[in-house]
Amino acid sequence: MTLNLNSHKTQLVATAITASCATLGLVTALNTYTRRHRRKNLNEDVVRSITSHGSNFGLRYEDFRDDAQENVGAERPQNSSVDLGLPYDEELIREQLARNYAFFGEEGMKKIREKSVVVVGCGGVGSWAAVMLVRSGISKIRLVDFDYVTLSSLNRHATALLGDVGTPKVKCIERTLKQISRWVEVDSRVDIWRKEEGGLLLEGYDWVVDAIDNIQTKVDLLKYCHSNDIKVFSSMGAGAKCDPTRVQISDISYTVYDPLARSVRRRLRLLGISSGIPVVYSTEVPGDVKLLPLPEEEFQKGPVKELGVFDDFRVRILPVLGPLPSIFGLFIATYILCELAGKPIMNPLPIKNRRKLYERLLRDFLHCEERLTNQTLNRLPLDEDDISFIFEDLYRGRSVIPPHEVPTKPSLVRWDLRKPLDLGNVVVMEEKDAVKHLKACRPEEGLIVPPSEVWGKEVEDIVRGRTGEVERYLAWNNQ
Repeated sequence: MTLNLNSHKTQLVATAITASCATLGLVTALNTYTRRHRRKNLNEDVVRSITSHGSNFGLRYEDFRDDAQENVGAERPQNSSVDLGLPYDEELIREQLARNYAFFGEEGMKKIREKSVVVVGCGGVGSWAAVMLVRSGISKIRLVDFDYVTLSSLNRHATALLGDVGTPKVKCIERTLKQISRWVEVDSRVDIWRKEEGGLLLEGYDWVVDAIDNIQTKVDLLKYCHSNDIKVFSSMGAGAKCDPTRVQISDISYTVYDPLARSVRRRLRLLGISSGIPVVYSTEVPGDVKLLPLPEEEFQKGPVKELGVFDDFRVRILPVLGPLPSIFGLFIATYILCELAGKPIMNPLPIKNRRKLYERLLRDFLHCEERLTNQTLNRLPLDEDDISFIFEDLYRGRSVIPPHEVPTKPSLVRWDLRKPLDLGNVVVMEEKDAVKHLKACRPEEGLIVPPSEVWGKEVEDIVRGRTGEVERYLAWNNQ
């Protein structure tokens, strides 16, 4: 088929294509011009807002000019990054928070900007929480921490730089927050939260972030907040963890398996608090990671199972993979922002069904042990946290029997009936396999058959390997 270039139809098609291309070019040019013009106006608004208040702040037009490319990456005057009391135009604030306004809406952002937060503990977790709270619109924040930046802080702290080593952590965060948000009110306290006068540090604030390392101080803070109806969000242990998929938000009563959460939860229960405190925690059990060496003189002072401060200060040095504390901090900031905006995170996924599963496994296991011992047992030497550890961490939710599939109805059963019940002597099976196991290992009263004769050497080796994991886990907890 030959194309006739002189035909009327062909000329119409060519004209249409040319017109379309020309129109597209004009629209693109117009959009480009509009964006540039808008950006230029925004930059001029920033400059006017800053320079209209005189030169008392040492600010230069060149520090903010969009076309001052020679200044990109150059060090600015120190006083140009912290302009206390400098008014900031509302239009510019809304432009900076535009994405948050799009997400939360007018009413939600109004609530966020009116509220205030105290961050107690400004290390790897607290620093990230503080930065994201302010980036998202929090206009008043108090930072409380007695500690100073060290070289080892730089792998996880949100704002500390090499030049900050030896300076208070709260001051590093304050500097950065004021560089991010010119309207934020930051009150940094190089101090420790103490229950005797700690209320003064929390007074007038809407939310408290607990990112404290010391267990007793953490419990004291949570008890104070709970007793005084102060909203508080607590961070559990991020040290020695590496799996971000295990990090989750829950109520303190639902935490399953974090040794720090377990200890805090038990102490709170003794104080009459069983629930009502949201936390971020990880169910990951540390593997072969070990604590860094502690000087012998520290052991002479007494128990070293937790951090202390000042008089009884101990440095129990936890290995920390930098990204994990930041994830904890971001979880905290997200939760609080959603709560403040009236869009709370409803029914966090991990707590919907798993807790009921652990309760059912523990209840069925108790009945199983009662049948084995022919006596009524009020409780087992294991709790729901232990059941979670066995099911999730030791056996990864799969049956110990090949082909190691996810059980339709999982059951826990004592592996070797000749040995006492403990963490290493419990396995996961499909319910029908658990029934078979008990009948085969105890065919008649007084006779017990070794489980290896029932299931073979392959399964026996798997259980022995899991027992080794339990021993390493218990050794970690006792360090």
